Amino acid sequence: MPRPMVLVFLLVFFIVTSQLEWKQQLAKELEASSGIFQEQLHTADKEGFFKEKIILSQEKDIKRLKELVQSFQHQLLQCRMGIKMINLSRNPSSANADEI
Repeated sequence: MPRPMVLVFLLVFFIVTSQLEWKQQLAKELEASSGIFQEQLHTADKEGFFKEKIILSQEKDIKRLKELVQSFQHQLLQCRMGIKMINLSRNPSSANADEI
């Protein structure tokens, strides 16, 4: 009777130790994969930060370009008005022709 008891005890011992080793390996793999995941998140955060910076810079440039376009349109309008004034002062009869 003691011999089968010893065999059962050894069998249970091996099962328990193999389960513990399996759990340790699984825990190590989970830690490694979570470390990789954290690194990927960090990288994604950096990429998002740089993309946001680029977008903000582009929006600033677009605003500046719109202001320049408005300034040029205003200058063009002033030039056209100046040309009309010059034409009117040179040839007043053309003003009557333009109105007709």
